[in-house]
Amino acid sequence: MLEAAVMIEGQDGLTWPRWKRIARAVEKAGFAGLYRSDHYTNPQPPDQPSLELWTSLTWLAAETKQIEFGPLVSPVSFRHPSMTARMAAAVDDLSEGRLILGVGAGWMEREHEIYGRDLLEIPERFDRFEEGLEIISRLLNNDQPSSFEGKYFQLRGGILLPRPNRPGGPPLLIGGNGPKRTLPLTARFADEWNAVFIPLEIYKKRAARLDDLLKEEGREPKDVRRSLMTRVIYDRNPDQIAEQIEREFNGEKTPDDLRGEGLLVGTGSQIVDQLKTWEAAGVQRVMLQWLDQRDLSGLRALADEILDKI
Repeated sequence: MLEAAVMIEGQDGLTWPRWKRIARAVEKAGFAGLYRSDHYTNPQPPDQPSLELWTSLTWLAAETKQIEFGPLVSPVSFRHPSMTARMAAAVDDLSEGRLILGVGAGWMEREHEIYGRDLLEIPERFDRFEEGLEIISRLLNNDQPSSFEGKYFQLRGGILLPRPNRPGGPPLLIGGNGPKRTLPLTARFADEWNAVFIPLEIYKKRAARLDDLLKEEGREPKDVRRSLMTRVIYDRNPDQIAEQIEREFNGEKTPDDLRGEGLLVGTGSQIVDQLKTWEAAGVQRVMLQWLDQRDLSGLRALADEILDKI
């Protein structure tokens, strides 16, 4: 059965009042989860309010009861992975086991430059990501002190105490589509693979590649959950959808163009049909990127039209 969750961009004007309204609306509407990005700002100015990730997730853990939640994704370039593991275990325990720990290598040049973070070139960036995954995994899974001596991160007899209530802590999610580094790291470390803005046929090829990599690691394909994060463009009125796409993409894209790129576009029934196609391809959870954080009535309408039909 396919699960539908909501994903918002935390750097697009997120404040405490807005975050609280979104979280309560998502849970009341019946979505399976609420996920958010971890960014200081956007690739291009102007800068907008950006509520800090782990502070916001701590509130969410305490003030919601049912929805799963987590970062999509938290870059290892922002925090030492030992701190990420500590915060994730604590927030997961506070929520009684509802956190999904999404981690990534980092990608946005502007925020790294502004705030003095080293993004690194892509090969070194993924080397650092691999070291971060190693430390997070060791701390979450080992009941005894662990050591790791890497180029970017070190762990010298570190142990996570108290131990997570869930054995192994929160499930580890890796997001991205890259076949050379992302998928091998997913096969080695992750409990969930989150594909991002990907055409359906390419997704199928990447999913098959992940199956092969999992077997090489001595794991089964079913050991890693498959999810998709993609934009949703929805309205009950098809004319409104066409006008929004015309305005946003300057007449250079049609609804079919965007669907071909992996976006979900249309009325409720059209989006249900698209979701069923993704489910048939193996997707188990979809994170619907909802860009207008003020439009909670639209989000509720979307829930009413799709959640009992997928």
